[in-house]
Amino acid sequence: MVASLEPDCFIIPDLISHCNFPLAYHPNGDEIAQQSVEWLDSCCPELSTKQRHALRGLQAGELTAYCYNTTTPQRLRVVSDFMNYLFHLDNISDGMMTRETETLSNVVMNALWFSEKYTPTLMEKYEQPKVELNPGKLARDFWARCIEDAGPGVQARFKETLGFFFEAVNIQARMRDEDDIPDLESYIAFRRDTSGCKPCWALIEYALGIDLPQSVTEHPIIEALNQATNDLVTWSNDIFSYNVEQSRGDTHNMIVILMKHRGLALQSAVDHVGDLCAQTIDSFIENRAMIPSWGSETDEMVHKYVNGLQDWIVG
Repeated sequence: MVASLEPDCFIIPDLISHCNFPLAYHPNGDEIAQQSVEWLDSCCPELSTKQRHALRGLQAGELTAYCYNTTTPQRLRVVSDFMNYLFHLDNISDGMMTRETETLSNVVMNALWFSEKYTPTLMEKYEQPKVELNPGKLARDFWARCIEDAGPGVQARFKETLGFFFEAVNIQARMRDEDDIPDLESYIAFRRDTSGCKPCWALIEYALGIDLPQSVTEHPIIEALNQATNDLVTWSNDIFSYNVEQSRGDTHNMIVILMKHRGLALQSAVDHVGDLCAQTIDSFIENRAMIPSWGSETDEMVHKYVNGLQDWIVG
């Protein structure tokens, strides 16, 4: 019997010691995390016992309590519901064919654009279901609560970036259908959207009760801070999720890309992603030192927002 030359383990890089940001947890975090997971569980009768167990094991509510630790309990609940919902979307979209992900995105985005009631629309070669699908009902539930006190800029950014998420998920599904593994640059470009981080950045504003001017959100330094945070969250997730993803043949992972297109061995690929994660923290710190001034009132909002990004990095 010939022993396999494939590695059966790898060492996770030290992603902690390079990050010196303070860690905080919302005082109502545990209570609201429990309420939020119960909300999603009770609203998804189609979930199997295994899926319900996995849903609770994700601890999305606890993650929310670390990343949005200064908000009100009411707003924490809304954000926590979205976080649980986002993980749910990610799980149900994995393995979907392109046509199925298009249906999913259309139903969810319908709930955001027509928040008061389900309004099926007729698109080219596609007619939305006459009865709203459950992912749309869930989106409508948390979005109706969110827009009660979310500023117009926040609402617009959330809808736009969640749309980007679905566009990227559709690309991912098409690549999966065609067994296509993209090069590193292409992967990074659409991974920044499949991560689902960008709508979470809009919810930082919501959680803080602010609505940043467009001149701020489109400034290159703020965009660089957003991107560095997104990359850290996304690429570290690629490390943590690699094993379960490779076990089911999923190639939407930077480690897989580096092994295929750069010829790296597994541990070398993992270490390289770890190095990139450290570089994103350095980039965040460098850009934070270059934030310009927009006047005292706006500067205070920007300071709170950037601290929210920092809370995501350490959280």
